Amino acid sequence: MDSVRTPDSETSEANDAPAPDSLGRQVRSAARWSLINTVVMRLGNFATGILLARFALGPAEWGVYGIAQTVLLVLLSANELGVGLAIIRWDGDPRRFAPTVLTLGTASSGLLYAAIFFSAPTVAGLLGSPDASGVLRVMCLCLVLDGVAQVPAGFLTREFAQGKRMIIDALNFVLSTAVTLVLAFAGWGAMSFACGAVAGNIAALIGCALAAPGTLRFGWDPEQARALLKFGLPLAGASLLALAVVNVDTMVVGSSLGQVALGFYVLAFNMSGWPVRIISEAARRVSFAGFSRLAGSPQALAQGFSRALGVLVTGTVPLCVLLAGLAGPVVHLVYGSRWLPAADALPWLMALGLIRIGCELAYDCLVATGQRRALILVQALWVVSLIPVLVIGARLGGIVGVSQGHVLVAAGLVVPAFLYALGQAGISLRHIAKACAWPLFGGTAMALVILTAKQLLGAGTLALLVTGTAALACYVACVLPSRRFLLGSRTPETV
Repeated sequence: MDSVRTPDSETSEANDAPAPDSLGRQVRSAARWSLINTVVMRLGNFATGILLARFALGPAEWGVYGIAQTVLLVLLSANELGVGLAIIRWDGDPRRFAPTVLTLGTASSGLLYAAIFFSAPTVAGLLGSPDASGVLRVMCLCLVLDGVAQVPAGFLTREFAQGKRMIIDALNFVLSTAVTLVLAFAGWGAMSFACGAVAGNIAALIGCALAAPGTLRFGWDPEQARALLKFGLPLAGASLLALAVVNVDTMVVGSSLGQVALGFYVLAFNMSGWPVRIISEAARRVSFAGFSRLAGSPQALAQGFSRALGVLVTGTVPLCVLLAGLAGPVVHLVYGSRWLPAADALPWLMALGLIRIGCELAYDCLVATGQRRALILVQALWVVSLIPVLVIGARLGGIVGVSQGHVLVAAGLVVPAFLYALGQAGISLRHIAKACAWPLFGGTAMALVILTAKQLLGAGTLALLVTGTAALACYVACVLPSRRFLLGSRTPETV
């Protein structure tokens, strides 16, 4: 389909489009840097979480943090009204409309923060965590910082400058982690997370401004503002629905089961997100920009999406199967015995994590091809179906019932809906099956190895290492036939 245009895009479109070979090199280089960045940051977050869970914070504090994080993420989805994506997606020189984007993003984030500041006690009470109101007010300062940072960060994404992003994210991580650890061990509880998040976002804003000089310039063009809102509001709505899908469970658990159960659930959900964040997040930093460049060629888009999905699923399946099959021993080894209730929900959440990876890539592809109506309908279906199922699951089975409800809705309703929407964009079931067949076969074989080894070896530390090694070796043998497809030819069609 035709790409989105600004009023001045036609005059600079010819000069803005990169050569095919250049695009392929840019995407591959950005993907490598993004993967390195994400792995390093997530390993650092993983180590920090272990320190906090073992020595500083208990389930109740994690529950308060979970509520504050959930509210922040939901608000961030609509923070700059979706107009920030225009920096990445629109043709032409983005510096011509960036000042209007910055003004819109800053104004909307400021209004959102004012709203959450005054309503924080009410929101925290409704979510079953009255102690979270102060944490909410501090953590949601990140809304304002994010609204300002969207423009320089968008320039870095548009230019595939993931090397610079890695440096910025490292600064963010070091400062936020240092502040969080110091305050947590000083007895600040969940507030330590909020102060750390704000400190890290300040560092990220400064880093983005230095890496993309001249982009923090306010301005206003009414015609551009109308075009930006027309482009961004549907995307903001779809993004809001997408994050509601991921975070409505926290609200249900907090209001239905209390802070302690929520703490166990948040820990299990964060563990289930390890593969999603490490692999999928790295891919998503370049997938939207890459799919946007291929949107004009249905065949190239289908091939690029299929290969990207194949790489993601191949890398994620073994992590999901290992964490699901060895949930109890892993939780006990990493976090200690007091966190073992979280292990009961983990296998179901790992299945959900695997589904989310495919859905998030499909989301980026549909955004890039302009399928905004389909996105909103799919996300609305997901949220509307999910809420009653999660409420019933919480009452019947606690955090395990909530996790099972997630998988039921995602696999039974959402995956078929995304498949249909992708089909409308020219990506057939054949492309999806080609990407997923060998990894799913390998994952099934891995699960059988884990079940057998657990019966024979038990659940000790040595048995855990032997079982994991044997399962991974089995998986590698199963997916070897797909290596040519995953590596592919280095063509401009490869995302």
